[in-house]
Amino acid sequence: MGSLRIARYRVEHVDTDAAGVVHFTRYASWFESAVLENLDGLGLGLGVAPLAERDLVPAVTELTMKYVRSARFMDRIEVRVRVAHVGGASFRFAGEVRHGDEPLIAGAESRTGGDDAPGPFIEDRTLLAAGTLAWCLVNGTGGAAARLPGPFREKLRDHMEESAR
Repeated sequence: MGSLRIARYRVEHVDTDAAGVVHFTRYASWFESAVLENLDGLGLGLGVAPLAERDLVPAVTELTMKYVRSARFMDRIEVRVRVAHVGGASFRFAGEVRHGDEPLIAGAESRTGGDDAPGPFIEDRTLLAAGTLAWCLVNGTGGAAARLPGPFREKLRDHMEESAR
């Protein structure tokens, strides 16, 4: 099994509502970005062989997300994804969005005033959300579903956890 990259983000003002809490749609966006970054890192992203030579593009077929805790403005978060399933015509990633482990300002106190209380400078990896993202490949011009090319499928399978095979 190969390892996948952890995507790290900082919650920006645009990610939040008027109360400074991350809007629920941002978790899905970060999750999708982490998957796309990892596909790129594996040489399986948009515009690269074996997809480009076959005019294939990935398309999301299903998203599930369970929200556990809220992130807030200026929190650091990390998104860890893993290949959960690879079939003949689809693949699925599972993942988690967690607080990151690096405070923005060294020694800063949390929003609630205590050094170890939750807040914008949290230093643990508290689970915020978890979910799955299922994909298929479609023809870039006609939009018809397509089988996963062998090299694409095998590279994804090489990165599946043993327990998921």
